[in-house]
Amino acid sequence: MKSRDYHNEIDPYAAQWTRNLMKKGLIPDGFVDERDIRDVQPMDLWGFTRCHFFSGIAGWAYALRLAGVPDDFPLWTGSCPCQPFSEAGKGAGFDDERHLWPAWQWLISQSRPPIILGEQTPRAIRMGWLDLVANDLERLGYAFGAVLIPACAVGAKHIRERIWFLADAASERRINDRRQQCSSSSDEARSLYRWPSESGFSRTSDGILGRMALVRAFGNSIVPQVAAAFIEAALACRP
Repeated sequence: MKSRDYHNEIDPYAAQWTRNLMKKGLIPDGFVDERDIRDVQPMDLWGFTRCHFFSGIAGWAYALRLAGVPDDFPLWTGSCPCQPFSEAGKGAGFDDERHLWPAWQWLISQSRPPIILGEQTPRAIRMGWLDLVANDLERLGYAFGAVLIPACAVGAKHIRERIWFLADAASERRINDRRQQCSSSSDEARSLYRWPSESGFSRTSDGILGRMALVRAFGNSIVPQVAAAFIEAALACRP
């Protein structure tokens, strides 16, 4: 069966951007679901090779292509909303209705994807978000690891620090046995990726809405070049 990606994104502008990327062949073909993640059921995900939650403008899917990961390699990705923890938000933290990790965690617990990749802002980490995610995933039997990588690490002209994490169905012992290889692979991945002057990724929204939507889409997106470096290093750690 042909591999297909599932994207869950409630913002119509970002959802259409993702469809445009598919049409241009920059990311794998797939389906964009604009429902709230809390309305998604495990059966809705059957038949998809990869699932991307809080997909935005498909930064994770594009990063996987940059990292050279085959389209039929099964995994899930997600960038939970940072607004509950950001300085620009209300600062309600776990009490904010936009704290959607519990909804994603429930889908993970029901579907048990082999690999989960994600990211979050450092401020959320300081408020205990990473501890919650790590504990939840380890209770489900995943080995968990995280690393801080700023955008400037791949040559961008801004910092944009983010915590990047991997949850793997492999055992913790197998992960620890390969720490040295992971360290070497991480250094190699950072040397491979440089900030491109033009990638085509930012030109797929022509003619849709206005500048504010464009700014919002980029503001909520990951930096694909950083994600690609993380993906290559993280997957190299696997047996």
